[in-house]
Amino acid sequence: MTRDERGQRERKDQREPGPAWNAERMPGLRGRVFVVTGASSGLGRETARALARRGGHVVLAVRDEAKGRRTAAEITAGQPDARLEVRRLDLADLDSVRAFAERLCADHPRLDVLVNNAGVMAPPRTLSAQGHELQFACNHLGHFALTGLLLERLAAGRDPRVVTVSSVNHRNRNARLRFDDLDGARGYSPMGFYNRSKFANAVFGRELHRRLTAAGSPVRSVLAHPGYTATGLQTNGTVGLWRVVFGRIGNPLLAQPPERGALPQLYAATEPGVAGGEFIGPDGPGELRGAPVRVRLADAAADPGTGRRLWEVSERLTGVRYAFPAAV
Repeated sequence: MTRDERGQRERKDQREPGPAWNAERMPGLRGRVFVVTGASSGLGRETARALARRGGHVVLAVRDEAKGRRTAAEITAGQPDARLEVRRLDLADLDSVRAFAERLCADHPRLDVLVNNAGVMAPPRTLSAQGHELQFACNHLGHFALTGLLLERLAAGRDPRVVTVSSVNHRNRNARLRFDDLDGARGYSPMGFYNRSKFANAVFGRELHRRLTAAGSPVRSVLAHPGYTATGLQTNGTVGLWRVVFGRIGNPLLAQPPERGALPQLYAATEPGVAGGEFIGPDGPGELRGAPVRVRLADAAADPGTGRRLWEVSERLTGVRYAFPAAV
């Protein structure tokens, strides 16, 4: 692809959804069920709050139930009629993912939107309960398994969608997956593995779109990223140097607040005109902040060969194989 062709493609991708889109422009959501991972803080909390404000029934999927209940109480204090559930989910533990999905499916005959939002960023090298590198386990494998286990309920939903939250960092040239060292045993970089996990999110979202489309499923897979948003992600568990870079320097100077950072995933989850396979991010310089627009997915993340390979590896590591139901 030539530089001119790439520029034309980027301009086409960055179609403005509408002037100054914000959460008040979301349609009414009464009667629809949303599952938001990582809903006890940051982007997840603001996403849950905004969805509840428009009438959505929101399942707050959280690792810390006590923190989740405090978040639910805070939302309810400002929105007394909010319909909320707090359920425990540890995405880094595949047993927890299966237990969460089993209980949720038992209680809900249909789900409308799954927002794969939760994540960890740049911790020291740590292995999950099943022995996978923590960022890959939590940010990608847990969401891959959760989506597959909930797909049947989503297919029964109204305007069903899976929104997977990636990052502008997925375009980093060092973000490519090393399939021969996914656990970091041969060399680990906290931010390097974070970038790879966000690249995996982008690859997964696009590959899911391809497979849903091929199956004729009513479910849409949409990607989003929040730009640079000040949340606990940059400081909670982040290894020393990166905690200083983000927490003391970057967040105060450059980051936007969580209620603004949540707009791309809210747009992806609710706006009627969003198509499967699209990527939504901020419209400002460097996509660091601003109103949601359609942005460019890295060519490497859209590569079908990479998508197939990651899918096969993810099935093997999680034990979850997708059944792609058609419309009911």
